[in-house]
Amino acid sequence: MLSESEARDAIIVALDCDQRRALSLAEALEGRARWVKVGMTLFYGEGPAIVGALRDRGLKVFLDLKLHDIPFQVRGAARSASLSGADLLSIHALGGPDMVREARAGVEEAAVEGGVRDRTRLVAISLLTSMGQDSLTEVGIDAPVGEEVARLAGLAVGAGSDGVVCSPWEAAELRTLLGPATLIVTPGVRPQGANAGDQRRVSTPAAAIAAGASKLVIGRPITQAPDPAASLESVVAELAGV
Repeated sequence: MLSESEARDAIIVALDCDQRRALSLAEALEGRARWVKVGMTLFYGEGPAIVGALRDRGLKVFLDLKLHDIPFQVRGAARSASLSGADLLSIHALGGPDMVREARAGVEEAAVEGGVRDRTRLVAISLLTSMGQDSLTEVGIDAPVGEEVARLAGLAVGAGSDGVVCSPWEAAELRTLLGPATLIVTPGVRPQGANAGDQRRVSTPAAAIAAGASKLVIGRPITQAPDPAASLESVVAELAGV
């Protein structure tokens, strides 16, 4: 069971929308949300300035760009993303250990350049939560989903990632494998009764935390609710056992 403060810090509200809606949601959730996610839809539309705009409103930002390229390119991209003000940045574990090491070097360079004590943290995507066993087989990977997630997570953390992104289904195994200090970020989190949408490997907020997740990415069940603030408070109450 989490305290109310811990519950708020565990929730990352996914702002997969345009700038006007993102800033409107930030205003509606002021004093309630602590973290937001800026994904490709918002970042590609508005650029790095949106990160600063959200941080100016007192929010921490998970910049979910899923970097995946040759190590040289990822080092430069991670440095630029870090300089935008991102607190957390996603990369793809499938890029391999060399790519992860270069991403780590990029965020460390940015911290020195920006004169900040706390560098941007990295989390490596294992397998997208929209993928099930059939999807994995279609792309030529014959291993069971859980086995492949664990393999990629171990490689990424061993190469310098601060944590991983996985579905709630794999959180318990990865917590055991990677230890208590590793960040485990779980998308595919849906409050009881919410539509799963395009997610396959889903869980409720309380179950994901119980399994070992550090942070929960929750988008549409909050952002598309008639009252986003009330929906967020409902998740906080679930996690805090209120």
